[in-house]
Amino acid sequence: MLVIRTTHIFALFKINLNKIMAENPRNVSEMKPGDVGIIAGFTDEYLSVKLMEMGCLPGVPVRFNFTAPFGDPVCISVSGYELSLRMEEAATISIIN
Repeated sequence: MLVIRTTHIFALFKINLNKIMAENPRNVSEMKPGDVGIIAGFTDEYLSVKLMEMGCLPGVPVRFNFTAPFGDPVCISVSGYELSLRMEEAATISIIN
C-alpha cells in the first residue's frame, strides 16, 4: 500500500521557485508590454485563491499584453486566455524571468 504524505503540491513547487526568486524578485505590475515571466507565488493569501481559480498557478508562464489608457487595469495572457486585472491585484503576483 502506497501512502503519500504531502500538505499541498503548490507549496512544494513554490519552495523551489523561492530560491530562484531571491535573485530577481518582480511582480506582474512591474512588467512592460511583451514581457514574459513565470509565476512564482503570491504576496496576498486571500487574493491568491481567486487568482489560482482564474488560472494563475505557480509555474505557469504569464505574458504582459497592455495597460488601459490611464494605466489601470492591465491585460495579461495566462493559461491560454487573456485576463484583465487591477494594478493592485497584479502587484500580488510574484514572477521570475
